[in-house]
Amino acid sequence: MSQASDHTINQIFADSIMTLQHSADVLADEIHAAANKMVDALVAGNKILICGNGGSASDAMHFSAELLNRFVLERRPLPAITLAADTGTITAIGNDYSYDQVFSKQVTALGNAGDLLLAITTSGNSANVLKAIQAAHDKQMQIVALSGNDGGKLSGTIQPDDINICVPSHVTARIQEVHGLAIHCFCEIIDQHFSN
Repeated sequence: MSQASDHTINQIFADSIMTLQHSADVLADEIHAAANKMVDALVAGNKILICGNGGSASDAMHFSAELLNRFVLERRPLPAITLAADTGTITAIGNDYSYDQVFSKQVTALGNAGDLLLAITTSGNSANVLKAIQAAHDKQMQIVALSGNDGGKLSGTIQPDDINICVPSHVTARIQEVHGLAIHCFCEIIDQHFSN
């Protein structure tokens, strides 16, 4: 491997570590509060819906898989639905209406008061995620958002009872890395509660 390649890899690791540490310093309370909100929703018999695009769609599927199966500790399966995984539904809505509605129509159909929406958008500007948040508000659902940068348009849609975990970075890859770790924090706290 060339010296330049070594330097690039070392720099990526250094930037990631710095972003993760800074995020831990400024976001730990919000991550803990979001995890507790999820625990409370699940204890009350509600479910978690999750949406996001691209890498955030993968994060959505990752989180629902950890809830429906388990993370580390043995516990009962917990109700979670990824809104980014059903290609038939997504393409039908996108074709008949618009891609902006692929999540909001699912939230309207599947969400109930007391359920929780985990909305993931690194930019805070994904139109379909913003519409999903509005649909969740209309259904009196709880909201946890994972965003980044300055929060984008999502910041204007968040209500006082919502939680927006906004990663302090302008680099999409670093934001996604923090989102992944935040999801693991959610999983760990949920596991601890339901494994008792």
